[in-house]
Amino acid sequence: MHFVQCYGKLFIMKKNEKILIKYLDDFGLDIFSLKDLENANFLNKRQLILAIQSLKRSEYIDSIEKEKYCRHNFKDHFVIGSFVVSDGVISYWNAMNYHGLTEQIPNVIFVKTSKRKKNTNYFGVKYIFSRKRSICISGFKTQGYGNHQFRISNINRTIVDCFDKPQLSGGYAEIIKAFFNAKLNAKDMVKYCKEENKISLTKRLAFLTELLKKPNMNYFIKYAQSVVNQKYSLFEINGEPQGKTNRKWRLVLNLSEEEIKEMAKS
Repeated sequence: MHFVQCYGKLFIMKKNEKILIKYLDDFGLDIFSLKDLENANFLNKRQLILAIQSLKRSEYIDSIEKEKYCRHNFKDHFVIGSFVVSDGVISYWNAMNYHGLTEQIPNVIFVKTSKRKKNTNYFGVKYIFSRKRSICISGFKTQGYGNHQFRISNINRTIVDCFDKPQLSGGYAEIIKAFFNAKLNAKDMVKYCKEENKISLTKRLAFLTELLKKPNMNYFIKYAQSVVNQKYSLFEINGEPQGKTNRKWRLVLNLSEEEIKEMAKS
């Protein structure tokens, strides 16, 4: 009989539980799935399930969702968000904050994925899953190390995503300021706008590029001019349908140029 202390509690560890813990320790696994453990082939599925159930009762590991687990003291929410969906990317407001484009710290984790996934809570934190076409799950980098890795959108992809879904990004004051402060790459902006395939989004970004005098963006402006249509779009997606019109970019400026400049430099 083997006793072990776990988070201040003493419990009896059986043989298979000891084997499982040793495997987690040897490979530095703080977050894992039942399938991961099965593929390692050190215990059969039934043995794993029984060992996991016992370790859950002992509060050595916690269940994230069906057949996905983490150690009791592991609560890295970016890692969890990337883990629960195979192509999950930390995006929108979280990515803005990560890249230093906003001082606001969201209390929600925003995850972009091509999978169907209901919004949920893990360990008291709300996760919002935004479903996109698989082609839009691009423009990210992998951060962290080993078992603690997560995917997060890069700066250019973050800007495009935030103007696509400002409601997941802190609103227009935040995303305009982020746009103003971000160092943008014209070719990347063209690439991500093409993937989104939304003319109104491209028009908004092109208008802002000129208004806020973003440098080295001629390639993006030429692309935007090539796709502009005759239909007028609201600059602020859900704002009032009134304001001056910008003929070049076919926009109704329901936020005035003065308001936009003030938000950018706030």
